[in-house]
Amino acid sequence: MEYNKQNMPKHIAIIMDGNRRWAKAKGKPASFGHKEGAKTLEKIVRYANKIGLEYITVYAFSTENWKRAEEEVNTIMVLLQNYLDDYSKRADSENIKVRIIGDRTALSKGMQKSMENCMERTKNNTGVNFNIAINYGGRDELVKATKSIAEKVKEGKLQIQDIDEDLISNNLYTANQPDPDLIVRTSGELRLSGFLTWQSVYSELLFIDKYWPDFTEEDLDYSIIEYQKRKRKFGAN
Repeated sequence: MEYNKQNMPKHIAIIMDGNRRWAKAKGKPASFGHKEGAKTLEKIVRYANKIGLEYITVYAFSTENWKRAEEEVNTIMVLLQNYLDDYSKRADSENIKVRIIGDRTALSKGMQKSMENCMERTKNNTGVNFNIAINYGGRDELVKATKSIAEKVKEGKLQIQDIDEDLISNNLYTANQPDPDLIVRTSGELRLSGFLTWQSVYSELLFIDKYWPDFTEEDLDYSIIEYQKRKRKFGAN
């Protein structure tokens, strides 16, 4: 597919939905779907880096996903930790900068260490900025930002009149990053499920009726082309 490289979105965010349903349709356990979904993610992030995308953010595990069966949660966590450890090993050969967004405190010490190692090993890379949302919830993020700001007001470091949109943005997990231009959700579901609640206010939305393990590089191209067809008004005429 051909798209206008002069009109590339800076930041694409993806809700990687449908791993379990994809596996069920094939008579496989949910763990199989998550493993294949992880392979798809690796392929798409490499392609995003290849085409010069500046930021890509993926919804890997939400604060609500803890409600799933313990075996499935454990499988996801093992996959994510292995994924991060693998990126740490390949940091010098793949110019991808990894950043974890979400509440790390509820995760295992081993997972937290893997996150820190991966971010440290990739911090000087200059390719695509790859945000992985783990134990992330949009409302939870806003609550934490509000508490952080309130604490600074309490300590006298801020005045109430100092609070504005920029200050709130700078207290989110995505501080110093642009809001997503485009949010893509796979599986045909038509909602954001608490993903980037503050940051998505003017994002273009695209819902693709295929499960995440079936998402391809051509689908990312298609998403960019669809984005380029739209006229972003940001509240103007």
